[in-house]
Amino acid sequence: MYEIGHFIDGKRITGASGRTANIFNPATGEVQGTVALASEAELSAAVESARLAQPAWAATNPQRRARVFMKFVQLLNDNMNELAEILSREHGKTIEDSKGDIIRGLEVCEFVIGIPHLSKSEFTEGAGPGIDMYSIRQPVGIGAGITPFNFPGMIPMWMFAPAIACGNAFILKPSERDPSLPIRLAELMIEAGLPAGVLNVVNGDKAAVDAILHHPEIGAVSFVGSTPIARYVYATATAGGKRAQCFGGAKNHMIIMPDADLDQAANALIGAGYGSAGERCMAISVAVPVGEETANRLIEKLTPMVESLRIGPYTDDKADFGPLVTKEAHTRVTGLIDRGVEEGAKLVVDGRNFRLQGYEEGYFVGGCLFDEVTPEMDIYKTEIFGPVLSVVRAANYEEALSLPMKHEYGNGVSIYTRDGDAARDFASRINIGMVGVNVPIPVPLAYHSFGGWKASSFGDLNQHGTDSIRFWTRTKTVTSRWPSGIKDGAEFSIPTMK
Repeated sequence: MYEIGHFIDGKRITGASGRTANIFNPATGEVQGTVALASEAELSAAVESARLAQPAWAATNPQRRARVFMKFVQLLNDNMNELAEILSREHGKTIEDSKGDIIRGLEVCEFVIGIPHLSKSEFTEGAGPGIDMYSIRQPVGIGAGITPFNFPGMIPMWMFAPAIACGNAFILKPSERDPSLPIRLAELMIEAGLPAGVLNVVNGDKAAVDAILHHPEIGAVSFVGSTPIARYVYATATAGGKRAQCFGGAKNHMIIMPDADLDQAANALIGAGYGSAGERCMAISVAVPVGEETANRLIEKLTPMVESLRIGPYTDDKADFGPLVTKEAHTRVTGLIDRGVEEGAKLVVDGRNFRLQGYEEGYFVGGCLFDEVTPEMDIYKTEIFGPVLSVVRAANYEEALSLPMKHEYGNGVSIYTRDGDAARDFASRINIGMVGVNVPIPVPLAYHSFGGWKASSFGDLNQHGTDSIRFWTRTKTVTSRWPSGIKDGAEFSIPTMK
């Protein structure tokens, strides 16, 4: 048993609220630790630490800020095995998947090493008679991030790396289900040279979230989680005058055209649909084969692949995926599978009764494959967040295209085809934020921005890439004229270039 508190003013501290939550081992169902749940007073202490540290950090030149991230990237690589072990122990995902989680966060840290260039703005000499005009990007001040359980390494780094590189201080509220890795990342940032107080980690539940949303010193909030909570966070933060970017749920489709390489498409569906037990906001959970022949051939290929998936604890280096994160998640996922059967979908592969010897109390669900799913069914409308793939048959391309376009979520989508015209038309017309062409999980690289459309995203600016620099800074425009260019006497009309 171990205890996780908070990380405030450059060091670990124990919780003082008297409230804690259990940290479970998803493979065994056993309690392996506890995490402190912060009070409003503890959140305020973290904000005060950030408030005191931020002005000096903002005054640090961008090149020196970049050097902290150079060192941090080195420390992430040097400690990769330890970090992946910490992540897997609490989340349940395989070690290789955990390393991928950390590396995708590391890549954003590499991106912000370019902050001396990324933070440059515009200058116009001679904008008017004797007038120069220029813009400045200045930090918001104190930012906050509220992150989910499914990527406890990647998403915190997606938030705090650009925020801190831009000169802000940052309060991170990670998921209480797997809180150890974010604390360790904060320690490594201090080791990399970050001043104490610039990055604080406060663990907690809704009380901590609400304290963040209502604290007057916090100027911007980033959130990733479910759509109902994303709506709540966005509405509450913006009502309080804060800048907010909030990312919610997803139901990602893959369109498989008749001319697609079906072996390639099937392999992509297996990895994208079942990796990390489907607990990814970019997981492909709906396959849309076009035409009955395509659908029949696809089911024929997928069925034995799903049946042969290897499921085990993170200590099994041959496991394809591990358990779900909590007992509640297990109950919810199996309940949705039950609902799919009740609604008339054909459960081709049933993983509900999967049991692993020696891990009977773990939160494992075997791979499930549904066929003949229709848009009216709950398993189609709902983000299941489990190892469940639904096949929705489409008669033609237009019908296939209409499915993701009509769905309330708009996070990611993919098309598999050899036809360049179809791919180009699809990418142009689809109302989804991230599109893959023969790419199953179209998560952009760090120097492009990540974000969905429709009910998957709230706010105008996305994560990482240049959008993140704009989100974590404010633009100030300066119009400058020196005495030699100033006319005598007052001017009462509004200045123009006439």
